[in-house]
Amino acid sequence: MSMVSAQQDQEVMAEINITPFTDVLLVLLIIFMILAALVAPPGFEKQLPDKNDNTPVQQQKKTDSIEVLVNETGKIYVDGKLSDDKRIYADMADVKARRGDKHVSLTADVKAPYGEIIRILDASKIAGLNDVGFVTGG
Repeated sequence: MSMVSAQQDQEVMAEINITPFTDVLLVLLIIFMILAALVAPPGFEKQLPDKNDNTPVQQQKKTDSIEVLVNETGKIYVDGKLSDDKRIYADMADVKARRGDKHVSLTADVKAPYGEIIRILDASKIAGLNDVGFVTGG
């Protein structure tokens, strides 16, 4: 009987043990999942178009949209009229009463505060102007 066990000990194993390999792959998978969550930017990361001038451009002809401009200092212009963060709600309701349910075109400077942009979106929704679009350009 001792001869049989001596022969089995000397034979080469033909099977590969993949348990350590699987363990390493699972650890690497967990590390990459954590790194991907840390590297991904959170929240709203939209790059707004660069608007260099601080005053709104007056249009020669009226369009079918309501123009809202925000410059880098946070000043808000609704159809060429200066507004602020407290009057924007009343101004948006007034524009809707005068011009009807139109498309709102929002143009903002790259350095414009995001809080002002969110406030404009909120004022538009409260006024009943649900068609709001961001104007981009180069």
